[in-house]
Amino acid sequence: MTKHLVVAVFLAGIVSVATGQARHFSAEDMPKIVRVSDPQISPDGKNIAFVVGRANLKEDRWDTEIVFVDVATNQVRAMTHERLGVGSPRWSPKGDWLAYLAQDTNKKGQIFAMPLSGGDPLQVTHSKTGVSLLTWRPDGSALAYAAADEEPEKKDEAKFDDAFEVGNNGYLERSRAMPVHLWLVPISGGEPKRLTSGAWSLPNHFLPAGPPSQLAFTLDGASLIFVRAESPLSGDTDSSRLEVLDVATGAIHPLTGAKVGESNPVLSPDGTQIAYSFPRDGKRHNQGSLYVAPVAGGPGADAAYALDRDITGAAWMSDGRSLLIVGADGTSAAMWLQPVSGKTTRLELGGLNPSAAMTGKNGAVAFTATRADRPAELFYMAKVGDAPVQLTHLQTVTDGLELGRQETLHWKSDQFDVDGVLTYPPGYVAGKKYPMVLYIHGGPTAASTASFAAPPQVLAGQGWLVFEPNYRGSNNEGNAFTTAIVMDAGAGPGRDVMAGVKMLEARGIIDEKRIAVSGWSYGGYMTSWLIGNYPEAWCAAVAGAPVADIVDQYTLSDNNIQRSAGYGPSPFVGDNMKAYAAQSPITYAWRAKAPTLIMSDVGDWRVTTTQAYKLYHALKDNGVPVKFIAYPVGGHSPVDPIRSRDIWRRWVAWLAPYLNGAETISQKAQ
Repeated sequence: MTKHLVVAVFLAGIVSVATGQARHFSAEDMPKIVRVSDPQISPDGKNIAFVVGRANLKEDRWDTEIVFVDVATNQVRAMTHERLGVGSPRWSPKGDWLAYLAQDTNKKGQIFAMPLSGGDPLQVTHSKTGVSLLTWRPDGSALAYAAADEEPEKKDEAKFDDAFEVGNNGYLERSRAMPVHLWLVPISGGEPKRLTSGAWSLPNHFLPAGPPSQLAFTLDGASLIFVRAESPLSGDTDSSRLEVLDVATGAIHPLTGAKVGESNPVLSPDGTQIAYSFPRDGKRHNQGSLYVAPVAGGPGADAAYALDRDITGAAWMSDGRSLLIVGADGTSAAMWLQPVSGKTTRLELGGLNPSAAMTGKNGAVAFTATRADRPAELFYMAKVGDAPVQLTHLQTVTDGLELGRQETLHWKSDQFDVDGVLTYPPGYVAGKKYPMVLYIHGGPTAASTASFAAPPQVLAGQGWLVFEPNYRGSNNEGNAFTTAIVMDAGAGPGRDVMAGVKMLEARGIIDEKRIAVSGWSYGGYMTSWLIGNYPEAWCAAVAGAPVADIVDQYTLSDNNIQRSAGYGPSPFVGDNMKAYAAQSPITYAWRAKAPTLIMSDVGDWRVTTTQAYKLYHALKDNGVPVKFIAYPVGGHSPVDPIRSRDIWRRWVAWLAPYLNGAETISQKAQ
């Protein structure tokens, strides 16, 4: 069959799907998903403020607003209008103000405050560099915030004296990184007071590293607990540690004495304890756990050691004796009640997959969560143990669509029990063999869950099985599983993935000649690894932001030298380069055969686009069909709605002729 006939039959298949009785989820639906995040319960417990984001395709951006929901009536009302970059809502201690971040006319993030008694919001700060964090002083009189220092003004010839020293920063930097420091500003406005200064800095984080660590006042308002790094360079953020600032004198002292890896301090309701994130057993490559230390100072203790899960969020319960924590557990996200000392209890959430939770003074809990058939909505529990109540109904994107059902899978690989998720195509018919595409998660400290996510539904909507393996290195099965990837970035995880594929082949549901592999970030790493190490297994591949050469990760990316915790000591010491080469997919790319689409942002600080160029030339020079699409934006992946949609249009268009065309050719041959 000619190439043109294959394409014609494929297009005819698209028409038949489009004119069928049920429509499937596609890339065109992705901008219709509403973003729901950062719920904050008011001090009186009557309202919850949260952030809603909607795609503005005309301006190619996400427009956000702060929304209130009345807990008693479920009435929803928008509280901010026509202001860009809105986020981080924070109630004042008495609930009479709501502070939040939004852009000013210069597109710099500033603190605005809305009086709940009525009236227009006030712009509280006028920082020339923009505000990144805020927290209320306990008496409600002022707000502490973080902002980068200004570059000194230069005139005449000095304007061109702009050389800067390179340290542990990424190769995309074009000027010296300025330290981020703390300030205090009265709620009534006026001149802010600088609280800290120096060459050190609050840590500089780049997405997708997650939100920066919050600030926490002690109950008397005299001290501020924050996270400090040795410098503003992104590669130095692993030096982060908890410190305590005396607001009046500026004196600073360490809280626990630890030297690295502390983050996310949360003060207990009685003000005597601080909960925070710290690597299990204090080892950098371990998963994050929940530590609790006395505010008076001294070492912290791991409260969740027995749970053995990567903790991604924590909030104190009103009694001050326990915390609500969130993390991945198998193929679901879970929420646990964790006493400071005592047995952990997993909460029954009725099939919801929660994100980080917010607790109220009255013991209530607010959180966002997805279901199998819905993107995230806002949920509420009056007390722990109650059945969650859905407070919002913002997601209509899946209404009337036939989605692919999901199944949790388990299989054995080496000494590990591995799991993953299989999404069936809508209208799946038992006994028929289907093409399959692997969609491999990034991280690697992440996990695929059996809940709504756009990518697997886009792929399943094409009539393909979608397999999402949680290879070793994933954060859903305990520390031993997570750290099994250390100095074995590809081979071990690759065996896990291939064992899962063999398990599915044995079930007789997939066409072994029509299997594609794909992923973004570490999923791009695994894709690059698998096409070079198992070249006969794949009919096509998509490698997004592919980690192809881990030497580039160590030397050029934003977190550069921190990679040694996973890949091994510096490749430039002794013969360590051998270990880096052995773990780099580029070493094996010459063996690849699968037609491959590569996609990357030119300004990707996390996985440098240099690696995409290397993979492109390695495949092209060896005669492998390859296409490289670059997006002219910064960031680890496009965040705007139009380019984000374009990724999935291209993803599907690249795989379709190989997954669907192979079936057409075989049928014609018969």
